[in-house]
Amino acid sequence: MQNRDKQTGDQQISEFSDQPIWTPAPERIQASRLTALQRWLADNRGLEFDNYDALWRWSIEDAEGFWAALWEYYDIQATTPYARVLADDHMPGARWFEGAELNFVEQVFRHRDLATPAIVYDSEVCGKGEISWAELERQVAAFAATLRMLGVGKGDRVCAYLPNVPHTVVGFLATASLGAIWSIAAPEMGVSNIVNRFSQIQPKILITCDGYRNRGKTFDKRQESMQLIDALPSVETVVWTPLLAPDAQAPAGCNALTWTSAITGDATLEPTPLPFDQPLWILYSSGTTGLPKAIVQGHGGILLNMLLSLDIHCDLNPGERYFWISSTGWMVWNLQISGLLTGSTICLYDGNVAGPGPEADWYHLWRFVAENRISFFGGGAAFFATCLKHRLDPARHFDLSALKSLGATGSPLAPDAYRWIYNQVNPDIWLCSASGGTDIAGTFLNGTPALPVYVGEMQCRTLGASVYAFDDDGQPVYDSVGELVCTRPLPSMPLYFWGDEGNQRYMESYFDTFTSRDGNKLWRHGDWLKLIPRRESTTAIIYGRSDSTINRQGIRMGTAEIYAAVEAVPEVVDSLVVDLEYLGREPHLALFVCLQQGLTLDSALIERIKDAIRQNASARMVPDALLQVPEVPRNLTGKKLEVPIKKLLLGHPVEKVVSRDTLANPHAIDWFIDFATSRTG
Repeated sequence: MQNRDKQTGDQQISEFSDQPIWTPAPERIQASRLTALQRWLADNRGLEFDNYDALWRWSIEDAEGFWAALWEYYDIQATTPYARVLADDHMPGARWFEGAELNFVEQVFRHRDLATPAIVYDSEVCGKGEISWAELERQVAAFAATLRMLGVGKGDRVCAYLPNVPHTVVGFLATASLGAIWSIAAPEMGVSNIVNRFSQIQPKILITCDGYRNRGKTFDKRQESMQLIDALPSVETVVWTPLLAPDAQAPAGCNALTWTSAITGDATLEPTPLPFDQPLWILYSSGTTGLPKAIVQGHGGILLNMLLSLDIHCDLNPGERYFWISSTGWMVWNLQISGLLTGSTICLYDGNVAGPGPEADWYHLWRFVAENRISFFGGGAAFFATCLKHRLDPARHFDLSALKSLGATGSPLAPDAYRWIYNQVNPDIWLCSASGGTDIAGTFLNGTPALPVYVGEMQCRTLGASVYAFDDDGQPVYDSVGELVCTRPLPSMPLYFWGDEGNQRYMESYFDTFTSRDGNKLWRHGDWLKLIPRRESTTAIIYGRSDSTINRQGIRMGTAEIYAAVEAVPEVVDSLVVDLEYLGREPHLALFVCLQQGLTLDSALIERIKDAIRQNASARMVPDALLQVPEVPRNLTGKKLEVPIKKLLLGHPVEKVVSRDTLANPHAIDWFIDFATSRTG
């Protein structure tokens, strides 16, 4: 028996008798990108490891050595060298690779001479096609020149209101090449939702479109585009992208140029050298109060994180075809386009996952995978659960011989979905189930084809990610569900939240619960996690969200925007929403509303509330159940009891989740206790 971890005590490896559902063949292990890294470490650093956990322990205990090794391994192109890998390891505020200057886009186009296409796309609005590396570089260079002509430079914000089409990739790369900061919203989101995001960061340029298509239906977004322009006075120029009709005119009354003119002409792509921590993009994560958190992440941190995630953990090779189901409103879109860093061909799908026809065709994306010879296919766990529910048999209908890896993320992948994949897709496929989030634009838990796959479990902790499950006393636990905690910084953690004075919201979001023995703040992610020691590695199971964040179809959202939409309905006095996602149970979003005195929640009001959510928040936020309550319980500071009510409805005893002494209206909890009793028995 050997010591598991110096930092967390004497937890030891234990043996398990259950068998993996998939074990890699020796040749698959030898061909893996993880094995390639291990060979390099042996040859260039004199480091050899007995198993994956030994490599993982080195990656967190010698963080400077690990990230310096990755820098050299990937031959990161920097115009000036770094002074030190990690100058300060406190969270938040860790300082990585100070002195180094680089550009995310420089690394992307080091692969521009590959014979394979850079992008393959299939879009309900743009049709099907391919874009070569040379053409992608030409368009990016031309658009970057246009932005430069418009006065865009380092630190300026460029926002996009676009679906998952090639234009969006070009816009991002051109923006990043100049050192400007990218931010995007999907056109299916409500306008007020988008304004809440973009107004915080005051964009100089807005790239917008006339609409999109989904399931064969046209969604005209010209009016919404105009509303966005009117709501963002900082916008100096609009880049008008007509997707529905090539000759559609830009909105009147604004300084606009067309997408075609913006990418016309020949220019040389010259990415601007930038500090390692220069902001690359802004992602958003909502909370229970206030505007969505504008999460700023940097060029260097995202570059290293994506190379590690996609090369080592996703096992991508140059020229392979890489596809995730995603909209531009999900962080997975950022993961998808970052496949360019490895020289892989990124495959974009824009449309309904069940096909463009009026009747649902759940084989549609499997057909896309087969026809395009995709080697890595990733989707939200909900997609694979739906395939299981509809009893699909993809292997019987399609040639999936090019498909060697499946990825799943966004929410817990149930054991039955694992079995369906190995029975109905391919018994020899590698399933990479991963978990992380928008907050780090990456993963805490991941996989590798050099390790076996166990039903319901993620194969390993991500290299460099010091991840543990903590109990309520702040102690690490194994074989028991606890809070997912990261005890050391990662390069891709947020630099800051935009407009967050004194880092107050940043601290409250992740660092308000756990502290190390030496007084340092520890990252609490908001997931329930179980770690399982095994011979090859420590595997992991995510059970769901431990906080109040909503997880719908793999996309995480805060509750504040739901409340804003619901409580704008005149009949609604107050509301409470809880997401009852938990591994092994059907996802269930419950909305409780308190109405004006004398009113009753009838079917007409239910539909008006749902429609308000669709229009002002997102269709993904429409609840599974709507119930009327006499009062919403709040604590003494007035905060809604989201997490305690969630735990109560998941079966936790009331004395374990809330004390009446801490409530402003203790009687309000009684309705929920009775409801929980009737729901759980």
